[in-house]
Parts: sequence; C-alpha cells; structure tokens
Amino acid sequence: MPAAPLPDDVDALKALLLQRDGELQSLRDTVSTLELALSVRTLEIEQLKLQIAKFKRMQFGRKSEKIDRKIEQLETRLEDLIAEEGAAEQKSPAAVVPRQKSTHQRLPDHLPREDHIIEPEEQACPQCGGNLKPLGEDVSEQLEMIEAAFKVIRHVRRKKACACCDGIVQAPAPSRPIQRSFAGPGLLANIAISKFADHQPLYRQAVIHARRGVELDPSTTGRWMGACGVLIQSLVEALRRYVLAPGKIHSDDTPMPVLSPGNGQTKTGRLWVYVRDDRNCGSVAPPAVWFAYSPNRQGQHPQAHLADFSGVLQADAFAGYDKIFTDGRVREAACMAHARRKIHDLHVRKVTPTTTEALRRIGELYAIEAQIRGQPADDRKRIRQRQAGPLLDELEIWLRQRLLTLSTQSDTTKAINYMLNQWQALIYYCTDGVAEIDNNIAENALRGVCLGRKNFLFLGADSGGERAAAMYGLIGTARLNGIDPEAYLRYVFTHIADYPVNRVADLLPWNVVDRMALKSA
Repeated sequence: MPAAPLPDDVDALKALLLQRDGELQSLRDTVSTLELALSVRTLEIEQLKLQIAKFKRMQFGRKSEKIDRKIEQLETRLEDLIAEEGAAEQKSPAAVVPRQKSTHQRLPDHLPREDHIIEPEEQACPQCGGNLKPLGEDVSEQLEMIEAAFKVIRHVRRKKACACCDGIVQAPAPSRPIQRSFAGPGLLANIAISKFADHQPLYRQAVIHARRGVELDPSTTGRWMGACGVLIQSLVEALRRYVLAPGKIHSDDTPMPVLSPGNGQTKTGRLWVYVRDDRNCGSVAPPAVWFAYSPNRQGQHPQAHLADFSGVLQADAFAGYDKIFTDGRVREAACMAHARRKIHDLHVRKVTPTTTEALRRIGELYAIEAQIRGQPADDRKRIRQRQAGPLLDELEIWLRQRLLTLSTQSDTTKAINYMLNQWQALIYYCTDGVAEIDNNIAENALRGVCLGRKNFLFLGADSGGERAAAMYGLIGTARLNGIDPEAYLRYVFTHIADYPVNRVADLLPWNVVDRMALKSA
C-alpha cells in the first residue's frame, strides 16, 4: 500500500510527528513490558529448576512420598511455564527491536534424508515473460518422527523331492530366541529396554502396543522376559567374571520392594551393584557393571559375591563389608562423597562456620581430582601425594580440633565422627592412582534402578529381582561402552540361542560392537 502524502502545512506536520512519537513510545513501552515479563518468567523457571534439582538430591537413595509429590508439582509448573513461553513466542508480533539471529544445531548426519523438491509455480518470468533457468536452491531441514511399526516375518521353507527315490529335502527351521514363541529378537529387545531402561512397566507397554493394533497381554510379555532371563544366564555369568576379576571395583546397593507371596504385601529386597571402570586413570579396559539381587541386606550377600575377589573395593561404610577386609586380600577405599553429603545436608539446613570451612576444604580435594582425571595411575598418585596429602593432613587436624568445641550430641559432631572413623579408608586413594576419591561411579550405576523402582512400585517375586539384575547389568554395560542398549540386546537375542557356551564372552558389548556396525551397514 503506498504511503499517504505528507501535508504541506507546518502545524499539521508537527501534529503528525507528535502522533508518530506517541505511537513509537507506546510500542517501546509494550516491548519493555514484554521483556520484563519474560525476564520474570525466565527467573522463575531457573528457580524451579534449582528447587527440582535440590529435591531430587534429597530423594535419591531414600523413599519420601512428600518429596515425590513436591517434585511432580514443581515439574508440572516448570512444564507449564516453558509451554507458555513457547506459546508467547508463537503469538508475538513482528519484533520491533532487531533480535540477534539464533544458531540452530545441525541435525545428525546419520539420519536418513527425504527430499521434497518444491518448484516455482511460474513457468516464465513474471516481469518480462522470459525463460527461467536454474540459479540455485535454498534448503531447510525439519526433524520428523516415523512411528515404530510391527512387522510379521514369514519363514517359508521350500520342500524338494527326489525324482528317483522320492526322498524329501528341506532346510532346517531357523532358531528362535524363545522356543515355540512368535516373539522376534527385535521385539524382545524393545520390551526389555522399555521396561529396564525406559522404566515402562509391562502393562503400560501393552496399552502402547494396543494403540498400534497389536494386543500383547502383560502376562505373555512377562513370560517372555522370564525366558530371556534364562537365555542370558551364561552371558551374565561371563560379565560377572569380568567385573570381579582382580583389580579395583566400586560397590553399592539400593532397596527394591518385592511382593511377598500369600499376604499381598511387600518386603524389601536388595540390588547390589559392582562396577569396573578405570577410565579415569587412563585405562583402556572396557568398563562394565554387574548387578546381583538378594532378598535382604545381610552382610553374607556381598561376602558371597566377593568371595574370590582380590584388590581394592570402593564402597560406603556398610558393616556387611567388614569381613571382606579382615584377611587383607581386599583393601578398603571409602567414599568422600558420602562424608561430604552428611556435612552438606547440615549446611543446607543451617549455614555455620564449621560446615562452610569443611565444604571448602573438601572442595579443594575435588579440584585436584578434576585436574588429573584421565591421567595415568602413576601420575595421579604422585600429584595426589604432593598436593592432596598435605590438605588431608590439615583437614584431619582441623576436624579433631573442631570436635573439642562442639557438643557430643550435635549433628555436626556425628558428621565429623563419621569422617574420622573412616579416615584411613577415606585417604587410601592418595596411595593408589587407580582408586577414586569417592564411590560416585557405583551410585551413578544405580540411578536408573531408582527411577524404575518408582514406576514399577514393586517386583513380583525374588525371581523377578534376579531377572532385573541380569538385564540391568547388560544394559548398563552397553551404556558405559557407548553402545545403543536396544541394538545390543537385539544382537544378543538373535545369536545367543545357537552360540557355544564356552565362547559366550564373545557376546559382551565391547566384543560385538564391530559386528553390530557391519550388520547395520
């Protein structure tokens, strides 16, 4: 639309300028109001994220329905705010103030591309009618998701008869992961990953499958998972032997509610985790994790698990480990993160000079670890002894002095006594470049279990705990080695039924990654 002609009268021009100035100021005020509202909303989002992170730290390792509800409320509010922010961006008019151009991350190269060619509607130049010739093209990409689809694979075995003797020839039927079952290895892998990695109980998976037109009863998929547990027993045993070979391992445990037969109530079982991961000291040995289930938390269980182990065991101060260290075959390395957490919880509740100074001193130790992560074990040991050793000596002296000024019944005294009672195990890492300052490697391996526990509510039986331990071990090991766990389980279920038992270790994740890549290519 052509612009309206300007008046020739000076007073009219002044009035028009004043009107335009007023409109411009109004637009500026609107922009300022929107920016203020956006900054307030952004601040609230950041505060919600901090609160959620705090509650999740409090939640890990213990059960609290109040904390669960609070986290759900905060996450719901956070989702609403982010959704409102996205809706506001969609509804906002053309920006009055120029905005800085955002840079979008390139979509992954390995994804398949589908080109939609869009030609101009004009067959000739709209200005002069001349012929059009190619000049170039503009390409924009859009990430789309194609729904997973079920497929029926029919194995048709042709028969042939001899024209002379009437003999019949036919190829043998291909093996199946589960005998007399129509479940293929890809379906079994998907169900296992959905349950043990994505934390979707079988009854929820049944609802999802029904939306795609396939009825899979949870009792059927439950029997499949039981059969898969039997199928991978030898592979899990090979994983156990690898993880518990002489060296250094991390251990921890977490409770698992288990349905008690007969009364419909639950008892508390236990999942134990053992992790071999020496990448922090420059080792190229593949990391691995093995889980074990027990119906209770008696010390006899870790003692049985580690009966043949020798080396360094990094764990918390659970008394059940004590007998393992008595003969000197296994050396104890404690967890500084456990000790720090006791002080940090007091610091969050009430800041005091003692908690502030203790956290500062422990922070200096962790700063040293951050600098030497990934270096060879000998270099780590030398740097620790030169830098961390004096700091630990000063920390011990300071802790003992603080005890003289505190009440024997105070929570701070209990936290300090916890550290001093474990002091030799806490400082062991300074004498061994392979050991770590804390046991976070084992705690990280348990996080997926804790998420699943919230969704499953309980395990159906002790046998279910053993199956869960087996699956968690294979899935966790695949993840530690940077391998897609679903693709790995699909490969395992495809081959393990016919694989020689004495060579089953060849199916551990780091041994099949090349074969998986060749197959996908």
